[in-house]
Amino acid sequence: MKPVIVATGFTREVRTIEGPGVVAIAGGGVAERLEARLHQAASNGASGIVSYGLTGGLADGLRIGDWVVGSRLAGAIDHECHPGWRDALASRLPGARIGAFFADGRMIDTIAEKRALGLNHDALAVDMESHVAARVALAHGLPFAIVRIISDEVDHLLPHAITVSMRPDGGFDRTRMRKSLADDPAQMRDVTQTMAQFAAGFRGLRSGARLMGERLAFPD
Repeated sequence: MKPVIVATGFTREVRTIEGPGVVAIAGGGVAERLEARLHQAASNGASGIVSYGLTGGLADGLRIGDWVVGSRLAGAIDHECHPGWRDALASRLPGARIGAFFADGRMIDTIAEKRALGLNHDALAVDMESHVAARVALAHGLPFAIVRIISDEVDHLLPHAITVSMRPDGGFDRTRMRKSLADDPAQMRDVTQTMAQFAAGFRGLRSGARLMGERLAFPD
């Protein structure tokens, strides 16, 4: 049975789903590196590719810990998600919302733009890996899905100390975070809030991964 390839950002996200039938790859915010590794994994054989992990909300009503399952992707590439996989994922995650994602590799840096993206693309959430995963899925003719958990709401922006802290290997660079905080100590309250939201998101990923089961609910 061919594995499901999982595209995500942080190595900590990878650790929530490691197991049989899954090949999980952390991009670390470097699209080219992620794409090359996904192509290599797909060339070795795969059932499908899923974009998974934390995500930012683009619409009102989405709260920390809410699951969003993709119906389609807009942004750098427009691509439909596999309907059978979409429905299987949503059925295993109580309260999950089904809707569009936006991804083009940019870190969205204003609340106004987050809201505009949500409205203009009728999208619920944004991330930094789905467009890469979709390109690779399309190139290899593989089913594509998105399943992510809200870690910041539409009216919250990630502080600079957080956005500069992702290492290319998907790890977390605390030295860069501390330097950013030293340069701008006013971030501290927002950083503390964001880290708490991330922690809640990671807990949700672990429990959600158990609910989705082997190969992240891929429909055999």
